[in-house]
Amino acid sequence: MEDAGGTGLAAPQVHEPSRLVVFRVPEERVTEMPGDSSQDLTVLVNPVVELLGRERALGWEGCLSVPGLRGVVPRHSRIRYRGTSLDGEIIEREVEGFHARVVQHECDHLDGILYPQRMTDHRLLFFLEELQKHPIDLAAYIAEQDSG
Repeated sequence: MEDAGGTGLAAPQVHEPSRLVVFRVPEERVTEMPGDSSQDLTVLVNPVVELLGRERALGWEGCLSVPGLRGVVPRHSRIRYRGTSLDGEIIEREVEGFHARVVQHECDHLDGILYPQRMTDHRLLFFLEELQKHPIDLAAYIAEQDSG
């Protein structure tokens, strides 16, 4: 995960049939949402995600299971997640922003869902190499959609 620059990994991605995810939220990825925060490496066994509110946000996602692609995915802005650590301790957090996005993305893997399946506009699925050559301003795209 770290060698590939990823922020999370689910057991099924490495051919382990377990309901286990590993993730971290680096400080540089934290948004300005009040419930978003950096998070050290966390191992979550049997995670349960509860979606809070109706607000969703668009954001870029990539995946180690779909290398070389990036897409814009709508995700719930706020979630509560619960699970158990490897030591058997209960972990329960209410989070927003990138932290919420990472947990939703990784937990989707446990149910066989990849981020392109969550996309609502597949015109926003790109090869990373092309996106680096021709960046897309996501905020401008969202503003354009809202005004049209």
